[in-house]
Amino acid sequence: QVQLVESGGGLVQAGGSLRLSCLASGLPVSSAAMGWFRQAPGKEREFVAAISWNGSITNYADTVLGRFRILRDNTKNVAYLQMNNLKPEDTAVYYCTTDDNIPKLKYSPSGSWGQGMQVTVSS
Repeated sequence: QVQLVESGGGLVQAGGSLRLSCLASGLPVSSAAMGWFRQAPGKEREFVAAISWNGSITNYADTVLGRFRILRDNTKNVAYLQMNNLKPEDTAVYYCTTDDNIPKLKYSPSGSWGQGMQVTVSS
């Protein structure tokens, strides 16, 4: 089973940037899609971004398109979420996940999840 550990969250002012990291261990994820979801207080968990196994395909939620970028380094078993021009509405707990492919990850995720990382954006 794959274990996922997120890092890099914290408090930032609106307009600032953060980079989240997701380190996978236990099993290699080089042949799987990786992605990020987030959950704000009182709201359901929502899709943020996903990347294909080789990094050639990415997919983003409309709310983050043009501000966030997902990347991966299969030599290190790591996925990243670079978040720029952060807004207060980006405040949430961010979760890393992995699944067979982007559509499955985005619409019916059933793979491993990280423990979550708090991101707080102040106005």
